Amino acid sequence: MLQIHNSLTRRKEPFEPIEPGRVRMYVCGMTVYDYCHLGHARVMVVFDVVYRYLRALGYEVTYVRNITDIDDKIIRRAAEAGEPMGALTERFIQAMHEDAAALGILPPSDEPRATGHMSEILSMIRILVEKGLAYVADTGDVYYSVARFAGYGMLSGKDPQELRAGARVEVDEAKRDPLDFALWKAAKPGEPSWESPWGPGRPGWHIECSAMSTCALGNHFDIHGGGADLQFPHHENEIAQSEGATGERFVNVWMHNGFVRVNDEKMSKSLGNFFTVRDILVRFRPEEVRYFILTSQYRSPLNYDDDQLDQARSALTRLYTALRGLPADTSPRSDVPAPRPAEPFSERFHAAMDDDFNTPEALAVLFELAREINRVRLDDPSMAAMLAGELRRLGAILGILQEDPELYLKGASGSEGLADAAIDDLIAARYAARTARNWAEADRIRDLLGAAGVILEDGPTGTRWRRGP
Repeated sequence: MLQIHNSLTRRKEPFEPIEPGRVRMYVCGMTVYDYCHLGHARVMVVFDVVYRYLRALGYEVTYVRNITDIDDKIIRRAAEAGEPMGALTERFIQAMHEDAAALGILPPSDEPRATGHMSEILSMIRILVEKGLAYVADTGDVYYSVARFAGYGMLSGKDPQELRAGARVEVDEAKRDPLDFALWKAAKPGEPSWESPWGPGRPGWHIECSAMSTCALGNHFDIHGGGADLQFPHHENEIAQSEGATGERFVNVWMHNGFVRVNDEKMSKSLGNFFTVRDILVRFRPEEVRYFILTSQYRSPLNYDDDQLDQARSALTRLYTALRGLPADTSPRSDVPAPRPAEPFSERFHAAMDDDFNTPEALAVLFELAREINRVRLDDPSMAAMLAGELRRLGAILGILQEDPELYLKGASGSEGLADAAIDDLIAARYAARTARNWAEADRIRDLLGAAGVILEDGPTGTRWRRGP
């Protein structure tokens, strides 16, 4: 049975959806004022695998990943760029979709935008004010009164009294309590605004997700996810707002993926180790990046360096090599039983994934399966073909191994180096040299191809090639 580590209870728990056979999941998406960075890529890949695996288990999954398209950072960036806020957000939403598609991320069931849910945001704030859980300050801002919500700190484990003791209070602060947070921000000159019962303004960041998630999935749903940096205060504030407004439990299972580090340091623009997805894809293929992300269990820190990506390239090369030359299942389905010879591998794969989506262990099973394919492929080609189909099927759950092996292996170094046609011509010239027993020329051509990163594999049916790591 699937076990998920619940950040709320701090332990692994058997997963039981609220509604049998159906899962409702919300994940905090991007604030669209810049290109996706490696941290965003990890969130997208992690919860894409959760989405894929839940569907492989037979659940009907409604997966909602929001877009924050009104925010202080967006307003500042639009002003710096001298362009309308809507034009800036549309540009980066398009870029986000391109990056997600490159990484093999399945589109979510719904992708709500904050600016498209202003009526729901205003309605939730109005309810909180009427219940006495929020108040209107003299500035026209509306704040959530943290002291009025008894469960504040339940997710993060933080003590409100200790937070107050360490809080920095500004001289002109309009809040009654340093822990109170903005639900509605009164309009400032030159900023976009919407009409409200408290005057023109715009929503605070936290209320946007409460309104969008409950609108799309109901007051009480199964899974809420995001990066570990959002656990406090963003997700803590979401609980306070949502449960305060609805009077119902907000979410059953909270999932948080770990931080991304670069060469064992925190990723930061100031340290010069900040990478966007596009930076990385200049040097590495998308599937290599995805594989690299899966090599760490989602709750663990992920350390990026070029050696790790090189290892991902080598690992995928080994897996695709096992699939090479075997019949391709063009549409591997995750909802069909494994053929009997593959059952032990399938069982171990599912046991790993059932253990809080343990992708490193699941990948290890794929390598066991690849070794078995290589062991039997000459003596029992039909067995090798069945096992290869299962390798593709299990790979699909992780979002990998779906390319044509021949094309993948020939393109493993991207578009650099010799063109395919030139490689084929050189292999033909080498064959002619070997036929003529001109071993020196044959070796020269092999060395030339090797220097270009092309690896030759001589076999009984001829010579095949691939681009090496």
